[in-house]
Amino acid sequence: MSMPYYVAPEQVMKDRAEYAQKGIARGRALVATTYDQGIAIVAENPSRSLHKISEIYDRIAFAGVGKYSEFDALRRAGVQFADVRGYQYSREDVDARSLANAYAQMMAHTFTNDIKPLEVEILVVEVGTAAAEDQLFRITFDGVVLDEDHFSVIGGEAEPITDRLKESWQDGLSLGDALRTARAALAGADRTIESSALEVAVLSRANGRRAFRRIEADSLAELLGP
Repeated sequence: MSMPYYVAPEQVMKDRAEYAQKGIARGRALVATTYDQGIAIVAENPSRSLHKISEIYDRIAFAGVGKYSEFDALRRAGVQFADVRGYQYSREDVDARSLANAYAQMMAHTFTNDIKPLEVEILVVEVGTAAAEDQLFRITFDGVVLDEDHFSVIGGEAEPITDRLKESWQDGLSLGDALRTARAALAGADRTIESSALEVAVLSRANGRRAFRRIEADSLAELLGP
């Protein structure tokens, strides 16, 4: 009688983590940063139809990197969660923290119980009525929630991009300055990213209840400058 093949639980978790990290690292990075009127999200994404950044609810946005089909399924689940919570209670009860916790539970369950982990990392951000109330939550592939200050980076080469942002980010940036800072951090010193290769959206306090707005084409080129 053959003995069943045994793998230590620690090794299983390690293998799953390495598998997910490799998949995420292959994706282009994404930056979310606060500015004087809200939060800007900048992704290196040449596709005009497969969006990495989306609106979830009135003042909440979602961004993901990694395997598109997986983070888009999470996006749709988040929209449904927000709609149901807003209908059952009130629109004010839909916030980024509760949504981030719901995502964390889903992603942790998949990582622990399914054979293949999710190859994604996501951001849930919410613009407040004042800058001190802005929230940025990063949720990793294994369901860990990180509450970020001022800016957050996910995707390939996140560590060097974060280091560049730490050197260049300043409080009270205008929208144009924030976008240029994010683009420079994504590109590094060795290359240039054209505006046509970027996907950009903002959550702006100036937009009223529906704070989400995409910035495209001519408007983006004008804000980024020469």
